[in-house]
Amino acid sequence: MYGAHAVTAALRNNRRRVIRLLTTAEAERQAEEAIAAGKTRLGERMLVERASSEDFARYLGEEAVHQGLAAEVLPLTQPDLDTTLSKAGPEATFVLLDQVTDPHNVGAILRSATAFGASGIVTTRHHSPMESGSLAKAASGGLEGTPLIRVANLGQAIDALKKSGFWCLGLAADGTDLLAKANLSGRIAFVLGAEGAGLRRLTREHCDLLVRLPTETGLVQLNVSNAAAIALYERARATKA
Repeated sequence: MYGAHAVTAALRNNRRRVIRLLTTAEAERQAEEAIAAGKTRLGERMLVERASSEDFARYLGEEAVHQGLAAEVLPLTQPDLDTTLSKAGPEATFVLLDQVTDPHNVGAILRSATAFGASGIVTTRHHSPMESGSLAKAASGGLEGTPLIRVANLGQAIDALKKSGFWCLGLAADGTDLLAKANLSGRIAFVLGAEGAGLRRLTREHCDLLVRLPTETGLVQLNVSNAAAIALYERARATKA
């Protein structure tokens, strides 16, 4: 992973195994502060290397915006859905992604989910991106803060949420109600599909209600990460009103 927010969040996370850290001279102090703040034994074990711009380009490619920090890490051990549901509070929020495959979008949704205090992101084991540098960079630390839960079947996951008292809202351009008019109190799960394809038919059928954003018809659809951020904002606004 690379980028200041992604790497320093990983260094602060005592569940994250960091094997190797690359840092420029300018970013070294920032890395040291993150290691100290994390108070983790992993910082004592990892290899720390002072790296040049050429070194970063060789490892990450010329286009990576690394901000002087990169780390080789092991994937996080993520909880399963049942475990996460057992710890969910009465105002818990989940975001479910129906075949959203772009790592930048999933990362951006993780960032918004962490900012608005969501309990987890649920995605499928297939047709979804794995942890990667680009996903972590887009998440800007959110990968360390919000569980990314993978399930075999999204419809079954929606049913499990409903059995746990969640009101499952699918976001769709042809939704029957505006999101802002829906009841967003209690336990809420937002279900979003990929751009273009949107929610699959079976996914739509599992949702309690299809809602839409007040966008102008005929214009380009919102990016899925933008739609997720708006939904999470509306949820936060409703619960804090």
